[in-house]
Amino acid sequence: MITAADVREWRNEAVVDPKGHRIGVLEAVYVDTGTDEPAVATVLTGLPTRRRLVFVPVGEAVLGPHYVQVPYPRSQVRQAPSIGTDDVLPAEEEEAIFQYYDLEYHPGASGERRLARR
Repeated sequence: MITAADVREWRNEAVVDPKGHRIGVLEAVYVDTGTDEPAVATVLTGLPTRRRLVFVPVGEAVLGPHYVQVPYPRSQVRQAPSIGTDDVLPAEEEEAIFQYYDLEYHPGASGERRLARR
């Protein structure tokens, strides 16, 4: 599991699926605003001319030497909700990430964002 202290250390490391297939590179981690614990990461994928950032939950991620292993197959992660490399995640699109991975989504008590980029 990635802890808040590990976030900076693991940027730019490879992200792999359970079979060790490379998905992309860890670009950033979004923490849960209620707990300040890492919730999802953005993974840089695609060809050099068509890069994008896909989202993947990191609650069950495993850290290895120079890689982060997520419990989702590469094909699923590559089809996940994404943003452009220079874009930010709009608040109204947060829920779609959780739905894609069949995870419960609960915005803050006053409807505030659940995810914050670190």
